[in-house]
Amino acid sequence: MEVSLYSIAIFFCFFIFSVQSSTDSDNPSEIIIRFQQYLQINTAQPNPKYYEAADFIISQAKSLNLGYETLEYVKGKPLVLLKWTGKNQNLPSILLNSHTDVVPVEHHKWKHSPFDANVDQLGNIYARGSQDMKCVGLQYIEAIRRLKSSGFEPIRTVYLSFVPDEEIGGLAGAQSFAESEEFKKLNVGVVVDEGLASPNENYRMFYAERSPWWLVIKATGLPGHGAKLYDNSAMENLLKSIEIVRRFRASQFDLVKAGLKAEGEVISVNMAFLKAGTPTPTGFVMNLQPSEAEAGFDIRIPPTADTTSLERRIYEEWAPSSRNMTFEFQEKTPVYDKFGKPVFTATDSSNPWWALLEGAVKKANGKLGKPEIFAASTDAHYFRDQGLPAIGFSPMANTPILLHEHNEFLNQAEYLKGIEIYESIIKEYTSYIEPTSDAVSREEL
Repeated sequence: MEVSLYSIAIFFCFFIFSVQSSTDSDNPSEIIIRFQQYLQINTAQPNPKYYEAADFIISQAKSLNLGYETLEYVKGKPLVLLKWTGKNQNLPSILLNSHTDVVPVEHHKWKHSPFDANVDQLGNIYARGSQDMKCVGLQYIEAIRRLKSSGFEPIRTVYLSFVPDEEIGGLAGAQSFAESEEFKKLNVGVVVDEGLASPNENYRMFYAERSPWWLVIKATGLPGHGAKLYDNSAMENLLKSIEIVRRFRASQFDLVKAGLKAEGEVISVNMAFLKAGTPTPTGFVMNLQPSEAEAGFDIRIPPTADTTSLERRIYEEWAPSSRNMTFEFQEKTPVYDKFGKPVFTATDSSNPWWALLEGAVKKANGKLGKPEIFAASTDAHYFRDQGLPAIGFSPMANTPILLHEHNEFLNQAEYLKGIEIYESIIKEYTSYIEPTSDAVSREEL
């Protein structure tokens, strides 16, 4: 009996030693530590530490012998591009995109410091960017680490782009990149970008997104005494417009509440600011009706919407000149690409990349919900504008949607599972040869 116990003890010690002697980089604890290190780099707008983030990404590339370069379309805003070279560089490549910047935080409203990446007793990693979207960028890298460790060699080349400024529009990042000569040389065939967490067991896949139209409506009128009732005062006209807009918003929201449409399929309108009154050092003048008043609205439009009808509604109902009103767009993202087609990615047989991603997720024991239109906007639309298929996907199931909220977190088990999902996706994508293509057959590779 003593010999048996001794043998078991020796075996157990050997097993532990073997596990510890295996590549530390594949260790779950080491994987989580690298994620925490990335999260601890404060890349919050408006002063993100972009170079620190770039150095970290490049260090990961070096550890995996990946190619890397830094592009800088705007000084101080580096874009890091990694490359895993495939065996057949004539085939269109795969681009896995993520952004390095995150939105600002109100530190005092977090239960854990937003840039400490604390892990609680449930395994939840609290940090700004844990969902949006530093998780995805590091999962790409960790998935490649696993594939390289297994000896897998891609047929297609894979690029990983870590872009700046997504949270403030992407002009210095994805937009400049997608329109550049450098991008054209990559011969990209499909782009994978961010999605959203899912509160249930089904991962979410996005084939399109709503375009932002940021509208400012301004009303003018004669100033007057605060006690007098005027027709067509600036405030009265603006309030009429706000009420008309509110009714439109309610009609769209009712479709969502009734389950007739998903949130991404309706036009959303939310008032972002209201500006009026005559200020003084101690407040506002109370007995003076202002001569100007304005309001700002964040409008989000799905690619299926009738934009001509919406614009007519704006100048006839929301801001009619007959009520001394004008309007302008601070942002007006087109819902059509440069070819004049609605900006969305096909989910049918015409787009093999969609089916490949679905199959890869299922092979990794993941479940999928139905295809969706992203309610907000991401960098993916810049690549769709170029006529490329772009799929929004972030493997976070059974997770509350906390992007841009206080106490953003991602459970470490869900993060690790997401790496397996991307490993499956990258393997499927980089091994794919079009059935009817004249490209070199598998036997010749």
